[in-house]
Amino acid sequence: MGRIVAIVGRPNVGKSTLFNRLIEERRAIVDDFSGVTRDRNYGEVEWCGEHFTVIDTGGYVPDSVDVFESAIREQVHIAMEEADVLIFMVDVSAGILPLDTAFANIVRRNPTKVLLAANKVDDATHQNSLFEFYELGLGEPFAISAMNGSGSGDLLDIIVDLLPKEDMPDEDEEDIPKFAILGRPNVGKSSLVNALVGKDLNMVTPIAGTTRDSVDTRFTAFGQDVILIDTAGLRRRSHVKENVEFYSTLRTVKAIESCHVAILMIDASQGLESQDLHILGMIVKERKGLVIFVNKWDLVEKETNTARDFEKIILDKIQPHNDVPVIFGSAKDKQRLLKILEVGRKVYDGMNIKVSTSDLNEKMLNAVAQHHPPSHRGKIIRIKYVTQIPAKIPTFLFFCNHPDHVQESYKRYLENQLRKHFDFSGVPLNLFFRQK
Repeated sequence: MGRIVAIVGRPNVGKSTLFNRLIEERRAIVDDFSGVTRDRNYGEVEWCGEHFTVIDTGGYVPDSVDVFESAIREQVHIAMEEADVLIFMVDVSAGILPLDTAFANIVRRNPTKVLLAANKVDDATHQNSLFEFYELGLGEPFAISAMNGSGSGDLLDIIVDLLPKEDMPDEDEEDIPKFAILGRPNVGKSSLVNALVGKDLNMVTPIAGTTRDSVDTRFTAFGQDVILIDTAGLRRRSHVKENVEFYSTLRTVKAIESCHVAILMIDASQGLESQDLHILGMIVKERKGLVIFVNKWDLVEKETNTARDFEKIILDKIQPHNDVPVIFGSAKDKQRLLKILEVGRKVYDGMNIKVSTSDLNEKMLNAVAQHHPPSHRGKIIRIKYVTQIPAKIPTFLFFCNHPDHVQESYKRYLENQLRKHFDFSGVPLNLFFRQK
């Protein structure tokens, strides 16, 4: 990821508001209290034909022993190491606070180029307050208002001048499989991403709800090239009380919409719960590929057929969407993690399978001959022909004499036969019926 700009500063100076303005999208969560942004949040910026990546970071609090603030500091340092330019944000309305001074002392020791952005300059009365920020030793303060956008254009002009020359992208990321890591809070989603990439890219604490934004990570190793989307844990609607948690849920829903394959993580020590089924329903509704990963398998006492029996319980509970790969492993112990990517890639490839018309008719008409569609309201149904039509997911068109009388149970039979003969495990399918 080249040409990176990181927005840093103490809590509640408007970093996420500026981030949203630069990417022209309300992606980072914004609220009136500090500590909302926890993980690094990435976005793409286009300005006057130039493109770069901007990183939103959590508020930096030096020397704090709070578990979240300590983890945020680690995330900020990672962002500073990745960045070509830092935007150090301060709040003109608050003046220089001890946290600003302490963090500025750390930033000055970083070799990265720094721009001092004085935020919340909403009117002329704040202009005279800019001069005190020279004390931070970070150069001339640039007056901006992240809320209304004033000064952001001038800031972008300077950023583009400071960034290294832009390289032409080698590959369109739109062609790279996107895997969304989904599940209830504290099931181990961030631990899975961190274990795969070998770095603590996303915050991990024992406290449920640590991840709030959806975070994208490019993974290129062991013959795999995918984008992993770490998401906030989805709670039951009745438990979503905080405003910020509500927006976290929206970001997770958006991650489902934008991914190709969803990795649904289940806590082995708790089993499949109603909220897991709710998330699965969302995945099915959005017609996404699906892989189930049973995490924390190391905590389960095992006998000869423990995994087989556990898988049967899961598949029975998710009927009729039970043709899904189930993998058992441990993010903590790095057990069977690459298997997730291999199976996820197989599901992704299955979503792009094109079955030949001759093979399709040979297998499916034989299945129809073995089990004829039941008559409905006196109508005898005869299926004559089937073909695959172009679509984002495998879509099949069945020609018959009475398409409106084909019952749902028989449609499921045909779908199961398609999965059986053409290895569509975990792949969403569309079946349509038309008059012949």
